[in-house]
Amino acid sequence: MEYFLELFFGGLTRGSIYALIALGYTMVYGIIELINFAHGEIYMIGAFTGLIVAGVLTAMGFPALAILAVALVVAVVYCSAYGYTMEKIAYKPLRGANRLSPLISAIGMSIFLQNYVLLAQTPNFLPFPNLIGEFEFMEDYAHILGSANLVIILVTAAAMVALTLFIKYTRMGRAMRATAQNRKMAMLLGVNVDAVISLTFIIGSSLAAIGGVLIACHTGQINITIGFIAGIKAFTAAVLGGVGSIPGAMLGALVLGFTESFATGYISSDYEDVFAFGLLVLILIFRPSGLLGKAPTQKV
Repeated sequence: MEYFLELFFGGLTRGSIYALIALGYTMVYGIIELINFAHGEIYMIGAFTGLIVAGVLTAMGFPALAILAVALVVAVVYCSAYGYTMEKIAYKPLRGANRLSPLISAIGMSIFLQNYVLLAQTPNFLPFPNLIGEFEFMEDYAHILGSANLVIILVTAAAMVALTLFIKYTRMGRAMRATAQNRKMAMLLGVNVDAVISLTFIIGSSLAAIGGVLIACHTGQINITIGFIAGIKAFTAAVLGGVGSIPGAMLGALVLGFTESFATGYISSDYEDVFAFGLLVLILIFRPSGLLGKAPTQKV
């Protein structure tokens, strides 16, 4: 039972991180029908930003949880700026172009950002400080759950709730839903579509930054390739749940996280990716629109 709980919370932690990144994919696709393949690199930049902030504040003698809080805030602001700039440079000029053009631009931006960080930092793995110590009230269960897992789960849950409330009840949230439903009609009704698209990239980049810092604390190391790996897994989660569906992205991320955790725990860690992408193939065969996605309707 203890081993099962360990795998359960491990899967929940994986799914939480995948959800933070997958939301960026699904929000952008829901608004402008673009798969932003550079989104994983934003996650990677968030992790490196957190490392730099942690190094500076550790040298100044700040406590671990204060360092974590500041690292999260700085990473969110920094990655939001990257997301906003990326949309203006790589995607906005191609908004009316053939679908293939922005897709190629996204791949090019991904390669550019990865090599930019490579030149600015190093291709080697770098140690990331453990900013999350074990809580006293969890000492008896730390070997099962762990405070790092708990913080990741709680922060992810808070981010999901805040995003849901924002989209459902705020004026800009209604504008985002209107733009996702029919962009041209939203423009005719006075919605500032450019502002909505920019905000979508900012929110998605912020969530990816949070995921980058938290998973770096959890694993204890980072390098320039973590964005590609996490991005592919998060994209898989978005497709599992239904690209364009925010609840679907959350559900798909949890399904993927639990699948990887239990498969590696009870079968073999060598086949972790096999089970993840095998699940994706099955979903695409039997339910191409995803678990919560809607089948496209043909207009006549």
